[in-house]
Formats: sequence, C-alpha cells, structure tokens
Amino acid sequence: MKFNKSSQLLLASAVSLLAAGLLAACGSDTTDFVFVASSKAAGTNSYGQIDIFEVNSVSGAMRQIPSSPFPSGGRNPVAEAVSPDNTNLYVVNQDDNTIVQFVIGNDGKLYPQNTVNTAGTYPFAVAANGSNLFVLDTYQPRACSTDSPCSGSIAVYPIQTTDTLGSAVTNPSSGATYWPLTLPSSPTDLLEPTAINVPASGAYVYVTAYDWTKSANYIFGFSVGSNGALTTLNGGAPLAGGAFATGPCSSTYLNAPYLAGTCPAAIASDSTSSYVYVTDAENGTVHSYLVASGTGLLSELSTPISAGGQPLAIAVDTKYPYAYVTNAAGNVQAYSITSGSGALTSIGLYVAGIEPVAIGIDPSTNHFVFTVNFNPSETYGTVSDFQMSTTAGTLINTQGSPYAGSAQLTAVAAVPHRGSH
Repeated sequence: MKFNKSSQLLLASAVSLLAAGLLAACGSDTTDFVFVASSKAAGTNSYGQIDIFEVNSVSGAMRQIPSSPFPSGGRNPVAEAVSPDNTNLYVVNQDDNTIVQFVIGNDGKLYPQNTVNTAGTYPFAVAANGSNLFVLDTYQPRACSTDSPCSGSIAVYPIQTTDTLGSAVTNPSSGATYWPLTLPSSPTDLLEPTAINVPASGAYVYVTAYDWTKSANYIFGFSVGSNGALTTLNGGAPLAGGAFATGPCSSTYLNAPYLAGTCPAAIASDSTSSYVYVTDAENGTVHSYLVASGTGLLSELSTPISAGGQPLAIAVDTKYPYAYVTNAAGNVQAYSITSGSGALTSIGLYVAGIEPVAIGIDPSTNHFVFTVNFNPSETYGTVSDFQMSTTAGTLINTQGSPYAGSAQLTAVAAVPHRGSH
C-alpha cells in the first residue's frame, strides 16, 4: 500500500501519540499518586470513593489512573493518611466509624486489607508519625449524638511492621482506649475538636477545639510515649496564650471538613517541628506558634496574618520554606516562612476551585500543590493543581487544571511513584 504525504504525516502522528500514551501508561513520567476522597455515596454498599490521579513529573498535569475511582471501604470518607513507607493508605469513613487500610500498588491502584473500628464515634481527622496513627473523633465512645453531644476524643493505633493497625493504645489513667478532650478547670465544658497535627518529630500531638460552653477556642497538646500513649501537656490546660479567638462558631457537627465553619479549622507544622500554624476561620487569619524545645508547649509568635475569608485547610512544604492556605472564597494564600523565627509573610493569592476543603503538596519533588474543591452546587468536584516556584513560593496553574473528580470531595493524600507497571 502506498501512502501519500498527508497519510504518512497522520500515521506518524498516530504512532507518536500511541508511543506517548504507552509511556504515560507505564508511569515513566509519573512522580506521584494522589488519592482524593469523595463522600458521595456510590455502589451497592453506598460507600464513598477514592479518585486516584497520577502526576506528570515534568508538567504537573494530573489524570485519573485506569479503574479509578475505587470504593473507600465505608460510608462518608472524610480523612486520609499514608504509612511511613508510603505503601499503604488509611481511609477514615465517618458514618461507619472505621479506618480501612489499603495497600498501594506500584501502579497506584488500591487493594483493601483490613478494617478497624474507631474508639469513638464520627471520626473526622487523622494524622500519622513513624509509629502510630492518631484518629480524632467528634464524640467519645458513649451515648452521644448531634442531639445529645459530648466532648471529642483521640485514639492511637500502632502501625505495625506490615503497616496494619494494631489495637488502640490503652489510656493508663482510665483503662479506656482513648483520651478525652477535657478542660481541667471546667470538666463539664462541651469541647468539639476541629483539627489534629503530629509534627515531623512525632514527639507531640496538637488538637484544636472549640468550647461550646464558653464560646472560646483552645489548642491542646500531648506528648507521645514510646508505646504511643499520650500525656497531656501543661496538665491538660490550654497551652500558652490560651484561647486564640472568641465568639460563636456555626455548628460543625457531622460537617467535617468545615465547608463554611468558623473558628479553628486547620492545623499544620513545619518540617523542623519548631512551629505550628492554626487557621482561624472566624477571623480569616493564621496564627503562628513556637514549639518549646523539650516541653512541646506553645507560645504565639506575633500578630495573626490575614488568610482571606474562612480559611479551610493548610499545608506546609517539607522541603522549601513555604505554607499554603485555602479559603472558602476559592483561593490559595501563599506564604514564605522566615528562617529562625517561623514568621509568615504573604507571597500572593491564587485562584483555586469552589470551596477548596483540603490541600496537599507532592511528596516526590515538593514542586506541585493541589487543592480538593468540594464544588457543592455541581454533581462533581474538582482538583486544582499548581506548579510551585521553589525559589519564590509563587504558584501557576498547570495545564488542564482544575481536573474533574467525583462529587463531594473531602480529603487528599499523596505518595511518591515507586516504579513502573
């Protein structure tokens, strides 16, 4: 068969596209896999879903892998964390009070392994260090509900060598498998936890909470023992500086993450474990704290810095001195972190999607920033993807961003790509 010049060009183009597709399919240009939780009920079990995106190492462009989305293993997934070796994903399903462990394949696909029931009820946040998984429950494990609420609690699950979760660590002071949030001076106060963070050192755990009885906000701190047991810092009293804001918060029960909430909404720490940052959604600010060496006690660094209306999520880069905060208006506020002081300085404001409720930074190159956009008025959510300048911290949208995902997106986690198919 003889081809004319146009046919030869078309054939060459087709071959080039096929080759490019095969290379992309084999993951040769994939730097990360990004796991995005969707709380929209799907399938015969009304489970949520996990959208899985692969990130191109050169352009940062994202696309869903074959077979995505995957079932979340339970109803209403609201939080995710990865194992220390990046080979397992832990998904918190709020309506089932479960944590599902998935093995992550080299191709990014998820394979369910084990399911653990949480100690309390309505879990909504999770954090991990090298040895333990910390789960924040809206209520303690007793007869509590939105109609009859009680204070929240923390449970600790050892991460075993196989990355499976062991039984919840026992609280030596009570014999229970959780640590309640309690204000010693007012033990009957109703404390609603809003966020949890474990610094990179793994030595401490910090929890933000709203006191519905006093209309005040607190940061509680715990030291982490060798067996995962927690010890309250400062005798369980609010840390240095006390409440960082006062005023009524709109009800956030069963509404995590906080799409339009107020007061403390998110917490993060820097790679040196020296600083902690908390967003205050009521006042549209970020508060910065110094972590005291050896004690973990916090002291506020300076006047809170503006973050726009209702900051919902925060991420701090582990390699470069930058922090990023999303707000309900659909923006990402970028900050530089001053070495030696931890102070934040505004870099700029960048447009994301509608209601970005979670944010992450790629763990392979620390070069891409992605937000999970709830997009409440649509039948789908989106993921915005930005390329970050490693020298300036500025952001630009990658080509094709935002990317379509499942409906009602809630959480994000990512792992480095570990090989080809």
